[in-house]
Amino acid sequence: MFEVTEFGGQGKKLRDYKGIIGEDALNRILEKAELVKGAAFANVNSTSFGGGVAEILHNLIPLMRDVGVDARWFVIEGSDEFFNVTKGFHNALQGNRELRLTDEMKRLYIETNRKNARDVDLGAFDYVLIHDPQPAPLIEFYDKRQPWIWRCHIDLSDPNMEFWEFLRGFVAKYDAYIFHMEEYVRGDLEGSKVVIMPPSIDPLSEKNMELSETEVLKTLERFDVDPERPILTQVARFDPWKGIFDVIDVYRKVKEKVPDVQLLLVGVMAHDDPEGWVYFEKTLRKIGEDYDVKVLTNLNGVHAREVNAFQRASDVVLQMSIREGFGLTVTEAMWKEKPVVGRAVGGIRLQIVDGETGFLVRDVEEASEKVLYLLKHPEVAGRMGARAKERVRENFVITRHLERYLDILNSFRP
Repeated sequence: MFEVTEFGGQGKKLRDYKGIIGEDALNRILEKAELVKGAAFANVNSTSFGGGVAEILHNLIPLMRDVGVDARWFVIEGSDEFFNVTKGFHNALQGNRELRLTDEMKRLYIETNRKNARDVDLGAFDYVLIHDPQPAPLIEFYDKRQPWIWRCHIDLSDPNMEFWEFLRGFVAKYDAYIFHMEEYVRGDLEGSKVVIMPPSIDPLSEKNMELSETEVLKTLERFDVDPERPILTQVARFDPWKGIFDVIDVYRKVKEKVPDVQLLLVGVMAHDDPEGWVYFEKTLRKIGEDYDVKVLTNLNGVHAREVNAFQRASDVVLQMSIREGFGLTVTEAMWKEKPVVGRAVGGIRLQIVDGETGFLVRDVEEASEKVLYLLKHPEVAGRMGARAKERVRENFVITRHLERYLDILNSFRP
């Protein structure tokens, strides 16, 4: 286990957000922070980059420190075999019924956490927050004297029960459980410990801050994207749950009516997701030699600022996930005043108000129709985008996230 010491949000102050949230909200957060000032707060997850959890922590940890909480972030380490096992957990917990949990998988899962527990004394902190299944067993290896909180960032509404019943043996020992939505909460958990908290974006991060038109155009030029032609974009990991093949099918249907349309598939290859390489290669095979489809990742120089530019340049943003715990990329696009066409699953439904801030769809056919409608009615797309940004401002900005965490920490005070 190692500590993350450099943050994308380094140096940020809560007061930087006054223009976004207002003076009253800022003062309310400061009052709540005063009650836990100086408390040591450990966060543990499985990767320092790639995916929504790492992105939130990069921006949230500096803000917590700014308001007086001694927040720190640790990342567990493991072999490729371990991360293949935990990706299997992820897939099974999101509903894959074909996977089976073997004794060897259990052994590797527990032993890797045991080894990580030797690296850091989490018992020295006042609060411990564990993110997702990968580090959940850490609670077994400490003399627990403080509140331990487990946060689930995935859709647990219909899991493979073999995996859930095994994981529940660890999760039940926590003092609180955080879920994105009510429907993700398992009925066999203690209801009084449950907290519902959607994730959030940081409007001042490199991925979401305002960019000049010049920078956006230069970014498009660097990656051979034509700003004069319509652009569709999906930002997502290369993952069986993200619906990437459906996105390509939507693009192809749209291209029949709008021949000059382009598609950007933007993703991150994260070290805790070895399966990503398999789907990356499958994606390239499905695309074939269509040069109007660009596959853009951190491997060819795409980082937060480039993602920002691609989203801002898009005419329509897609999120065709089959299952989705929340989908921060939807929030990001909405903040940039883009209409999002998303499959009506999981947390996507919490963000998009159908017909007002974007469209919720069931399948490729419906998604294609909505994309074509938005391309042909840019004034409607503009109005939807403006409403989308306000919905994010009211519900999914990182200062709201900070406040909810402070509420949880304060709930454990005597």
